[in-house]
Amino acid sequence: MPLLQAHFFFFFFGEETQCWVYCLCVVRIICVFLAGERIRRGHTGANYKTNNPWNSIYQFSRPHTVIGTVFSIISVSLLAVEKMSDLNPLFFTTLLQAVIAALLMNTYVVGLNQLTDIDIDKVNKPYLPLASGEYSVGTGAMIVTSSLIMSFWLGWVVGSWPLFVALFVHFVLGTAYSINFPLLRWKRSPVAAAMCILIVRALSNPTAYFLNMQIHVYERPVVFPRSLILATAVMTFFSIVIALFKDIPDIDGDKLFGIQSFTVRMGQKRVFWICISLLEMAYVVAILVGSISPGLWNKVITVLGHAVLATTLWARAKSLDLKSKAAITSFYMFIWKLFYAEYLLIPFVR
Repeated sequence: MPLLQAHFFFFFFGEETQCWVYCLCVVRIICVFLAGERIRRGHTGANYKTNNPWNSIYQFSRPHTVIGTVFSIISVSLLAVEKMSDLNPLFFTTLLQAVIAALLMNTYVVGLNQLTDIDIDKVNKPYLPLASGEYSVGTGAMIVTSSLIMSFWLGWVVGSWPLFVALFVHFVLGTAYSINFPLLRWKRSPVAAAMCILIVRALSNPTAYFLNMQIHVYERPVVFPRSLILATAVMTFFSIVIALFKDIPDIDGDKLFGIQSFTVRMGQKRVFWICISLLEMAYVVAILVGSISPGLWNKVITVLGHAVLATTLWARAKSLDLKSKAAITSFYMFIWKLFYAEYLLIPFVR
C-alpha cells in the first residue's frame, strides 16, 4: 500500500515530490518491521497464529533478508561517491528506488520459497504465516505475484539497466531455487542452493547496485574499485556460510522431506565449524586489504573493526550449544548481524 501511494503522488503531483514520498514509504516500511519485532519478541507458546497483520507482514518478508538487502545496497552505492557533491538529490532518489525495487523482489523470492515449503516449514519454522495458517495459499500467491510485478515495473520505469539486471538475476535464481518444476527446485542440491545465494548476494547485487550509481546516476565509465572487489570477495565467504548455516537448525525437517543439505550429509558440528572457519578467513582477507588502505583512518577503522568482529565471532562460536535448536537459530541471526556490520565497514576501504 505505501508503494501504491508513492506512485499516485508521483503521477499526480510531479517528479519533484518523488524523493520525499519514497522516503515516507521507507519510513512506514521500517515501522512495520519494528512493530513486528516487538510482537515477535513478546510472543511465546506453541500457538503461532496471532491474527496480527503487522506480525504477518513482518514474518512473511523474512526481516533479516530485508535488512541485509537495505544495508548492502546503501553500502555499495556509497562506493561510487567520490566527492561530497555526489550526494545530491538524484543519488538519494535513485537509492530509494533501488531499495524499494529490491525489497519487492526479495518479498517475491522469500514468499515463493514459503509457498513451496509449507509442509517443511510446519516442522522447521511453524511461526511463518503460511505454515501457521495465518495466510492462505491464495493470499501468499497474491503477495508474491504483486511484489514481482511492481518490482519489475519500478526497475523498468527507473531506466537503469544495472538495476534491472540485478532484479532479473534475483528473480531467475530465486525462482529456480524454490519452484518445484522439472530440473528446478535447486534447494534440493546443496551445491546449487549455495550457488544461488552466492551469485545474488556476493556477485550480482554488489556489482549491479554499484554500477547503478556509477553509470546511471554519475554517467561515469565502468570501473571496479578495490572496495568493490573486497566486498565481492568477503560476501562470497558470507554467502557460502549463510547457504550452509541456514540448514543447521532445519535438519529435522530436511531429513523428513528428503532435502539432502550439507548438514544432513555431514552433520551439524562439522558444517558449523566449516562456517566459522570460512568467516574467520574472510576477516583475515579484509584485515590485510584494510592495512594497505591509503588513509590512516581508513586503516584504523577497517583493521580494528574486522579484528573485533573476528574475535567476537570466535568467542560466541566456542560457547554455542549445538544441541539446542534455539541457540543455533540465534547464532544464525548473529551471522546476519555480522553480514550487516560488514557492509558498514566496506565503504571505509579505499
